[in-house]
Amino acid sequence: MAKGVISQDEVFQYHEDGFLPVRGMFSAEEIGLLGRAAHEDRMMDQQSVGRADGEGGTVRLSLWNHPTDTIYGTFARCESIVGSAEKLLDDEVYHYHSKMIMKDAKIGGAWAWHQDYGYWYQNGVLYPDLTSIFIAVDRATKENGCLQVIQGSHKLGRIEHQLTGDQAGADQSRVDEILKRLELVYVEMEPGDAVFFHANTLHRSDRNHSENPRWSMICCYNAKHNDPYAEGQHPRYTKLTKVPDTEILKAGRKRFSEVDLDVLQEGKRNDGAERLAKA
Repeated sequence: MAKGVISQDEVFQYHEDGFLPVRGMFSAEEIGLLGRAAHEDRMMDQQSVGRADGEGGTVRLSLWNHPTDTIYGTFARCESIVGSAEKLLDDEVYHYHSKMIMKDAKIGGAWAWHQDYGYWYQNGVLYPDLTSIFIAVDRATKENGCLQVIQGSHKLGRIEHQLTGDQAGADQSRVDEILKRLELVYVEMEPGDAVFFHANTLHRSDRNHSENPRWSMICCYNAKHNDPYAEGQHPRYTKLTKVPDTEILKAGRKRFSEVDLDVLQEGKRNDGAERLAKA
């Protein structure tokens, strides 16, 4: 079963470093269900969008704003994740959105250096009081483009972002100077590992040069007190109902269906609008 809510010591580490790796957050059986469901989900595949990285590669993603009763929604609502997010943000949280990052073998593109709040600032969110959890669906290594973070970069505040290819990236000249002072960490992960990261933590990933896919699911949460003052690309405060971790295995491999098509299409439209807003 899932590992459970993080400890107070781990909360301290998160606020110090801007990110928190949690090894074995999900069991082999749980992450196996998620992986098989995702890789076989034709609906999610059809609704995915490609992001050119400006270097000749493309990374695909499928995004949705509201959790469903699929395996994906059960992960996003489970006690281990939501309870941990509430400890990190010291408040009730709600589901801001989730996405499946599909970095395919050999062709999966890179992500430019960015802060999530560099995007979400445009959505009427006043504070960077959001957190994301990156769940490794496949093994993530340097070769296949694992997550990279700059330790402590969340303390720098929001950095201006510019369009690079189809992606909005942080001002590279500033990032170059930051890397002279702060440590770059490659977060290699096994399936079922997870990492929480602050909305202002600088992160990126390289292209996938390997024969293996590097898929991951990212669930993003906003604090209730940080309810956006205006409508944006992602929801304002919406009550989130947590479920016990035991519900993950009960959900089985329930994938997106025609019933959920509007959820995926809304996410697809909003992802495109969010990208254009950075141009």
